[in-house]
Amino acid sequence: MIKWNKLALITASMGLLAACGNGDSEEDTTEDTEQVAEESNEESDATTGATQSIIASADDLEKGMSSEGGWIVIFEGDLETDQDLTLEGGVENNDGEIARKLALYTQDDDRNVTKRYTLTAPMLTVESENARIQNGTFKGDVHVNANNFQLPGGTIDGDLTFASEELQESAQLEEGEITGEISVEE
Repeated sequence: MIKWNKLALITASMGLLAACGNGDSEEDTTEDTEQVAEESNEESDATTGATQSIIASADDLEKGMSSEGGWIVIFEGDLETDQDLTLEGGVENNDGEIARKLALYTQDDDRNVTKRYTLTAPMLTVESENARIQNGTFKGDVHVNANNFQLPGGTIDGDLTFASEELQESAQLEEGEITGEISVEE
């Protein structure tokens, strides 16, 4: 009898939590996040794992974008901060290459983008080689200090500045959009 009472209590609690949700079912939200996370082929704890960092709030940004964060930084929604951000280097992807990815999107089972997010900050400094802003928008200025910066399906709603001509030449911007000016630091 006690077991059945506990089961009923747990079931009722889960129903109450589901009723207080944000409109998305937990299953839909979880599936979208898991699809982006699948690219890492690794499990993670709630915030940071060996290959990914999940960003649910501004409090998660500093750790997720640091050299202690995962190579793929997964966003769960739009985020805004008044702090300058740095995407640090020294992080390896699953192939052992130095790389960082700001995944500002979710996708379905067929890897079709289902939602795009916006990260807003005054400045993003990119210190990692092979870094990319993918399928979402960074609203603010971006300063690149590393080779092979990429913008696949991404948008920079601000200016993009490279530390040198060599870094600009190594960038792959064709698949993205920049609303501001592109320049080389003088």
